[in-house]
Amino acid sequence: MSEVSIESEMFPEVAESEVADEVQEPAQEAAHSEALALSVDEFAALEERVLRAVNLVKRERVARVAAEEHAQQMEAKLADHAMKLNEHAVQLTEHLTQVDQLQGEVKTLRAERDHVRQRVERLLSQLDALEI
Repeated sequence: MSEVSIESEMFPEVAESEVADEVQEPAQEAAHSEALALSVDEFAALEERVLRAVNLVKRERVARVAAEEHAQQMEAKLADHAMKLNEHAVQLTEHLTQVDQLQGEVKTLRAERDHVRQRVERLLSQLDALEI
């Protein structure tokens, strides 16, 4: 005979509690397996979150590298444009200097033209005086 049946004959109240314990053990095991199943589900959800976080970090790293490369390209373009702007500024200064020189020459030529016109008018007036 088993220990439970011997004890149940000698101590019936103890036997009842042991039977109740034996009945509760499968229920506890079922609850424990449910907890494990829940834990497995929770673990799967956690694993999913970790994978999403890892993928997010990977995407962000790739985006950061791309942004850094883009920034370097833009800095190079900016430096190139700044150099071209300086060249254009030098050219503009040279052109403005030439414009000032040409304006001075135009003034001089106009003054000479006015002087020549006055001389021609005097000569014409002298010719008119001779024909009288």
